[in-house]
Amino acid sequence: MSTQTKPTIALGADHAGFEYKEMLKAFLTDYEVKDFGTYAPDSVDYPDFAHPVADAVESGAYQFGILVCGSANGVAITANKHQQIRAAICWLTEIASLARQHNNANIICIPARFVSQDLAKEMVSTFLTTAFEGGRHGTRVNKISC
Repeated sequence: MSTQTKPTIALGADHAGFEYKEMLKAFLTDYEVKDFGTYAPDSVDYPDFAHPVADAVESGAYQFGILVCGSANGVAITANKHQQIRAAICWLTEIASLARQHNNANIICIPARFVSQDLAKEMVSTFLTTAFEGGRHGTRVNKISC
């Protein structure tokens, strides 16, 4: 009997991304999802949620991260302060695919105020199922860290 484990996802959002975070949490039934908050739509500071998600992915405890805020800029900037994180802002499914294929991104950042929930689900699905191509892209990715 196989005891295959589900892929792991660290999930977080600020108040602007709260609704999308809750929707994505319900959507990601094929994954083990850890919700790092926020847990209510009240105003909060995005670094308080981006750092724990980035820590979880950077440590290897979770395979991928999903961060959501209004523009996705705040959470992406915060997550990318972590050495082993490659957080990509995505607003099209093709961008989500390329972030994985060419950049080996490990956190997708979604701008809740600029994409529909259906597009957010499509981007997340694409991001989580697209493989890194390696090769010349691996050489480039290896030059990112300081």
